[in-house]
Amino acid sequence: MNFFPSRTLAIYMAKMFIVRTLAVLALLVLVLQALDLLGESGKILAYEGNGEAELWTYVSLRAPQLIARFLPFSVLLGTIITLATLNQNSEVVSMKAGGLSAHQILAPLIVTSMGVALLSFIFNETLVAPSTARLSQWEKVEFGPIPAESNIRTNVWVKDGDNLINAGTVNGRGENVILRDITIYERTENGLKSLLQGNEARFTDTGWLLTDVTGFDVSTGSEGKTAEMLIGDSIRPDQFTLSNVKADSLSIFALSSAIDELEHAGRPTMSLKAGWWHKISGPMSSILMPLLGAVAAFGLARSGQLFIRAVLGMALGFAYFVADNFALAMGNIGAYPPILAAWAPFLLFFLIGETVLVRTEE
Repeated sequence: MNFFPSRTLAIYMAKMFIVRTLAVLALLVLVLQALDLLGESGKILAYEGNGEAELWTYVSLRAPQLIARFLPFSVLLGTIITLATLNQNSEVVSMKAGGLSAHQILAPLIVTSMGVALLSFIFNETLVAPSTARLSQWEKVEFGPIPAESNIRTNVWVKDGDNLINAGTVNGRGENVILRDITIYERTENGLKSLLQGNEARFTDTGWLLTDVTGFDVSTGSEGKTAEMLIGDSIRPDQFTLSNVKADSLSIFALSSAIDELEHAGRPTMSLKAGWWHKISGPMSSILMPLLGAVAAFGLARSGQLFIRAVLGMALGFAYFVADNFALAMGNIGAYPPILAAWAPFLLFFLIGETVLVRTEE
């Protein structure tokens, strides 16, 4: 009646599983990081003054993203390698001869994958989200120096009627927002009318107070300067602070606050809500991998079908990732409700994995 096998056997299988999963993850991250660095190193070194230190900075910011993205793949491959090895050595046959069911054989792997999912969630919240935000800021300034404050947003564009406003940096929240390095493109239907550049802008009750303004009139070719100018009486501060909210760049709590602010401002939040739910369902995909890769554990190795079973396990796992990305894309455009976009692939492939396991082994 015990769901788990013996303590010794459970530890033995869990240790095999976690070692192979980490080995696969290390190999994938090492290879992909090297290829990614080869592609980006030219852009990083193109900025004057950048060198080896900036390359290592890029690696430190990019590696957490690669680990988070390919951890579920590693769990899948680690599962298949572990179970195929046990099958090849007739250890699965011995377990079944001892009275263990297929679910009992998989139990140590599933419990271990639960721990992996929990660590993955913590890793995503504490390391991946900040590094993603930092790398995004760095890329926007073409790998040049960026402000040290974590709440700085760079290269923000806002549309005001026909006009375009670009802020080099945006600092603060609410009515305390400060814009720096501002460029305003005043446009008509036929093209650019004038160009305004300012050093700093602060929000007031009547608009934005722009200081150290330099104006250029396109039609006359004349240039003028003024100390202060009031602009953008219809532009709200949240248009700058919430103009480029990305779910991957925020922790789950910060994303909740951003969603509330956007809803209060009457902005669409469907894609962000889907991303919020996916922050939970994404790490939990690791729990699903032992079930999808379980087909590699069973069947006689001498029948010559072990390789086919391993390929079938990989096919089920990769089909899940395709369905997950598709559902998330549908959630981002509003075609699926956010909770359905995040959880439907997980529930669907859980039922598929259970069906295959029960029909073939139980």
